[in-house]
Amino acid sequence: MANPLIRKLEQHGPLSEEERHVLEQITFRTVIYQPREEIVPEGSSPTHSSLILSGFAIRHNHSPDGKRQITAFHVPGDFADLHSFLLKPLDDGVAALTTCKVANVPHSDLKEITKNYPYLTRVLWLSTLIDGAVHRVWMTTLGRMEARERLAHFLCELRDRLQSVGLMRDDSYDMPITQEQLGDAFGMSTVHVNRVLQELRADDLITSSGKTLIINDLEGLQRQAQYTPDYLHINQKVERD
Repeated sequence: MANPLIRKLEQHGPLSEEERHVLEQITFRTVIYQPREEIVPEGSSPTHSSLILSGFAIRHNHSPDGKRQITAFHVPGDFADLHSFLLKPLDDGVAALTTCKVANVPHSDLKEITKNYPYLTRVLWLSTLIDGAVHRVWMTTLGRMEARERLAHFLCELRDRLQSVGLMRDDSYDMPITQEQLGDAFGMSTVHVNRVLQELRADDLITSSGKTLIINDLEGLQRQAQYTPDYLHINQKVERD
């Protein structure tokens, strides 16, 4: 598979051969993490940022009594903690949801990019701004949507994010997220998550087969979720000059 970061960034405009080479060079140092293994410990001050090359990861916080809140699901092509380049210590952590191949990109390399590659800097900056947009929409769904709408919205979002890095298969995609993890992300009990997913299946909006999710009626699911993908800015172009 081609470097998912390059594929993701080129949606915002073509990269030069030199810029592509730079991205290949800074992402060649890789580590394999097993499910539930910490990629970036909560509260740490890493000297590199973690790029997900394969697998799924989560960002999370823990309350003082130890309860977990999942604040993001990361897929291939995502920098899970690009903000750690400047923000130290981190107020959250990153963990592997599945087996993950992760490129550890030294902050010294990112610093050189900001010095020498202004266009690449702007495109990477855009990716952190989109992360912020996703967080704002999640807050809106948590505060203003019913559970059924909330989960339908996430399933639509995940579809578009995976499609942007070439990981959709017709109308299906890998969905290795457990009901417990969905509950930790969207403020629901596991029983409630299960009930909502059963309702979406009963209405023939989705089907699941193992860890594969099939969207049977995309327009219906989008209507249920009041979903539009504008906040993902998938095809927004960045001016080179």
